[in-house]
Amino acid sequence: MPLQLDIVTPEKLAYSDEVDAVSLPGIEGELGVLPHHAPLVSTLGFGELRIRKGAMEESFAIAGGFLQVLPDKVIVLAETADMASEIDLGKAQEARREAEKALESGYHEGADLSTARAALQTALLRERVAQRRHREGPRHRG
Repeated sequence: MPLQLDIVTPEKLAYSDEVDAVSLPGIEGELGVLPHHAPLVSTLGFGELRIRKGAMEESFAIAGGFLQVLPDKVIVLAETADMASEIDLGKAQEARREAEKALESGYHEGADLSTARAALQTALLRERVAQRRHREGPRHRG
């Protein structure tokens, strides 16, 4: 019995399909969800969400949000969710360099420093997910 997975961001429905398993970044560590999982609500952290469907795997760069797990459905409400195959590696690397420059430029107000750190964390995540996809190509299990 597959799981219905819906990944929603403020801008769009990023993904909606039946899957065999989901692995995602919880605030306290990695979470794995299979069909018939116990109901759960959790906060998401920054990291890679991996989907397994048959012999295929797909990844998303996820930055914060919430997760609801039901026995036959997983709902991810994410601040951002970028599919690995849609991340432009060059743009991700440029965003990382810009965020690093902003942090290295000297004194920052508290809010500016938090924004710069969040931008760097997001850029590093997107770059890591895109590099893995670029290196490994579309993943096939088995």
